[in-house]
Amino acid sequence: MKLQKNHRITLWQVLGWITVLMVLAPILSLLILAITGNFDHWHNLLQYVIPTALSNTLLLLIGVAIVVGLVGTGSAWLTSAYHFPTRKILMWALLLPLAVPTYIMAFAYLDLLHPLGPIQGVIRELLGYSSPREFRLPDIRSMIGAIFIMGLALYPYVYLSVRVMFMSQSANLVEAARTLGCTPRQAFIRLILPMARPAIAVGISLALLETLNDIGASEFLGIQTLTVSIYTAWVTRSNLSAAAQIAIFMLFIVTMIIYVERLSRQRQRYANTQRPRAIQPQILTGWKAILAIIFGWLPVIAGFVFPALYLIIETLKRIHNVGTVSNALLSSTINTVILAAIATLLTVFLGLIIAWVVRQPRFKYGKAMVRLGSLGYAIPGSVLAIGLLSPLVLIDSAISHIMEVFFSFPPQLYLMGSIAGLVIAYCIRFMAMGIGSVESGYARIPLSLDNAAQTLGYSPTQIFRKIHFPLLKPALGAAALLVFVDAMKELSATLLLRPLNFETLSTWLYAEAARGTYEEGAIAALLIVLVGLLPVIFLARTQFKNTY
Repeated sequence: MKLQKNHRITLWQVLGWITVLMVLAPILSLLILAITGNFDHWHNLLQYVIPTALSNTLLLLIGVAIVVGLVGTGSAWLTSAYHFPTRKILMWALLLPLAVPTYIMAFAYLDLLHPLGPIQGVIRELLGYSSPREFRLPDIRSMIGAIFIMGLALYPYVYLSVRVMFMSQSANLVEAARTLGCTPRQAFIRLILPMARPAIAVGISLALLETLNDIGASEFLGIQTLTVSIYTAWVTRSNLSAAAQIAIFMLFIVTMIIYVERLSRQRQRYANTQRPRAIQPQILTGWKAILAIIFGWLPVIAGFVFPALYLIIETLKRIHNVGTVSNALLSSTINTVILAAIATLLTVFLGLIIAWVVRQPRFKYGKAMVRLGSLGYAIPGSVLAIGLLSPLVLIDSAISHIMEVFFSFPPQLYLMGSIAGLVIAYCIRFMAMGIGSVESGYARIPLSLDNAAQTLGYSPTQIFRKIHFPLLKPALGAAALLVFVDAMKELSATLLLRPLNFETLSTWLYAEAARGTYEEGAIAALLIVLVGLLPVIFLARTQFKNTY
């Protein structure tokens, strides 16, 4: 039965395209800003900034790709193909580093690996040394240190995608390889690993996009990346056109990463040729089980246990010594929650609009609308902030002119001077989560329900209120949770677009670390990590349910 034509759907379509335009505006603005800007500074940029920043960024991306690829794939295979004590706990524990943003990992390890810190102290004690002058580990403020820290924080992206792929692979293929004479290692290298390449590429691409977005860890560790160069060019040197032109380099790298990821997905359809039968884990005993436990838990201990314990101990010390937290930290916490809550509501609402429009059978541009609307997640926060600047200033000028003409208000910045600009940036950056979650929720609601409701005389609004909304509650809740937590952790765009004297937990921590004070930084970091645990628990429950 065909749906009747309804003019309200046209209104939703208009709202959907306006949302897409909001996502595209910073990209178009960035291109215009870069092309029309002054190029006189390029001699200086090419001599002192770009070579170092570009080589550091590429080295960091290559290093992080290797680390997350090895650790993520190895962990996924270990928990999929072998059964050993603590495996059931380890399966979800390997996701825990997702709760620790890269800048908090760097913040914690700067103290943990300090020459006078606990780790080097224990090592010196075991080796019989008494002073840092006699023995010390290499400085964590280096490229190797940055790769180590970001690899520990981001390997779960690879682990998650590859493990799901391993669990969906047919065990018959492995058994066939074994009957043809392959050892377990040969079967893994010659059969399993090539089949897992698309999933590995998807996980690595997500980790690399997060690496490009990072600004806090790179700056704490003294690595001048393209992101740090954008921040320096805009904030320190007040050279907006230079910042925009450097951002173009990053967009090019982002485009290449997305291209490789899409290419891998196209090949993924050739991987599954038989009805899946999960691989039966091989039981390990004795020294093999001990080795599996050690290698399996190492990423969790280094990527979550050490930083979390450090933050808990430092927080308890601070509270014990001072007895309370400062008003500035309380204010930052309230700012963070309010900002994240507003951004979450708006992002989920706009994602719902797009998902609703795409659901309509007569709408021909659904795929384009979803892809364009989700584009913001691939744009690093610093690049997004640069691109948003001109559109926000234009809108501010228009609003200010209207308010002055009709209400005699003095000229002022309504978006840039408030948290509205940040809310818009968060919406654009996290729109993909809103659209994806709601769209997956709509996929479980058959269109026949809409058709039946229309034959009973229900309007689109009544269909949404009485049918869609009750069924979409879990998807809307998941979308809200993901957006809220990511908004609380966001640092790059917040640093560049926040109003004067407005701090969030992430910017508070950044300022503490930049000043080298660390006094209440552990409390702010612990709050962010605790909130970040919520989606990890949700993810573990949904992804690993009934998989042992």
